[in-house]
Parts: sequence; structure tokens; C-alpha cells
Amino acid sequence: MTALGVACAAAVGLAVALWRTRRRWQAAVGERGWLLERERESATRAAVEAERDRIARELHDIVSHNVSLMVVQAGAAREVLGTMPDEAAAALRAVEDAGRGAMTDLRHLLGLLAPSADGEDEEVEHGPARGVDSVELVPQPGLDRLGALVDRISFAGLPVEVRISGEPRPLPQGVDVTAYRIVQEALTNALRHGDGGKAEVTVRYADHALRVEVLNTGSSVLTGAAPARTSPRHRDGTGRGLLGLRERVAVYGGDLDARRRLGGGYRVRARIPLDRP
Repeated sequence: MTALGVACAAAVGLAVALWRTRRRWQAAVGERGWLLERERESATRAAVEAERDRIARELHDIVSHNVSLMVVQAGAAREVLGTMPDEAAAALRAVEDAGRGAMTDLRHLLGLLAPSADGEDEEVEHGPARGVDSVELVPQPGLDRLGALVDRISFAGLPVEVRISGEPRPLPQGVDVTAYRIVQEALTNALRHGDGGKAEVTVRYADHALRVEVLNTGSSVLTGAAPARTSPRHRDGTGRGLLGLRERVAVYGGDLDARRRLGGGYRVRARIPLDRP
């Protein structure tokens, strides 16, 4: 009987120990699941915020550049409408082209954000004759479209000189887009806030990095001449456009510097490494 009592007591003790162990294991699993859920929610929020920032940068690049061209060309058309109708008509055509290009880019971006139910791009009517053209998705612009960008800026009234240094070679897509956006933002700001000077674009293909520099002339702060009227965000280099460019460049381990030049005008200079994995 004594042995049977000891065996029963041992069995009860073992059962209680197993029950307590199981409770602790369940509590640990529950806590770990809660932590994993919190980490997953945090990662999701970070991804959403990063995507929002990326979309905001793309919208700024599309809208700011094209609207700036439209404003400048519309002002030029208004100035010469009565005296030089041919030049006014050319400026208005440029306004139309810039507006159509902005709408196409926005349609592509919005199509990626909210595609149709069947996953296919919708056909859109546009053009003077309202012909139906299929809007195809195209790669984001890179340095291969630098010539077209310079032509648009030059036609809008800002002469641009381009220098290519080193041996041009294929670039990673992200670096290519970033370099194009740097030139686009710098030239757009120069056109919007400049005082009738000119701009110089230099693209240098170094061994381990791509260097991009955009200079535009202006009134010198050393001569005492009053500088052209400049908005606070362009003057300080802290606007959404330049902040977005710094973020783009930082993704690839590069750096960007934007500041007013002592000799007049503004300078935007960037270095993007090419040997990062």
C-alpha cells in the first residue's frame, strides 16, 4: 500500500509538472507570436511609408518639371502673342506637349497603383483628333533621354551645354534613373528661378562612380548685385525635390550637394558609386 501511495503521488506530481511545463510553453509561444506580429506590423508600416515617399518623389518629378515648362512657355506666349504670332504658337505647342507628357506619365504611375480589374492597361483617347492610342508602359527615363530633356529646357529659354566625360557604359537602372532625375530637377529649378543665364551639365563616367554636376549662372554675391528672386526652398536646398534627390542618391551610397555659388548661380553635384553590390 505504501508503495502504491508513493507511485500515485509521483504520478500526480509528474502530471502537475507536465501541466505547468505545457502552460509555460504555451505562454512562451503566445508571447513569441505576439512579438512576431508586432514586428510584421512594423515592417509593413515601414514598407508603406517607403512606398509613399517613393510615389511622392515620382509625382514631384513628373508634375514639377512639366508644370514649370508650361508656366514658362505660357508666359512667353502671352508676351509675344500680339507681335510674333508664330513664336506664340510654338510656345503654346510646347505647353500642349508638356501637358500631354505629364498626363501620360501620371497615367502610367496611377495605372501601376490602381490597375484595371483584368490587369490590362486601358486605352486612352488623346491628341488633336482624339485618336485612340494604346498607352504602353515604358521604362523610366535615363541618361539616354538626356538630349530630349535638354532640348525642352533650351526651347523654354535656358541655354544648356552638356559635357560627357569618360567612356559611357550601361548603368544599373536605378542609378540611371537617379542621374536623369538629378539633371531634370536642377535644370527645372534653374529655369524656374534663374535670371536669364545659362546652364552646364557634366556627366562623368569614372572607374567606380558616376558623377553628375549641373551649374547655372546668375548674379554674383561678390559684386553686390541683387540675386534673382528665389523661393526659400530653392535657396536653402531643402525643398521636396532636392530632399527626394538626396534620398535617391543615398540609396546607392552616394552623396549630393546643392548650394548657391559665390560667383553667381547655383550648383548641384552628385556622386553615385557603381561598384556596390
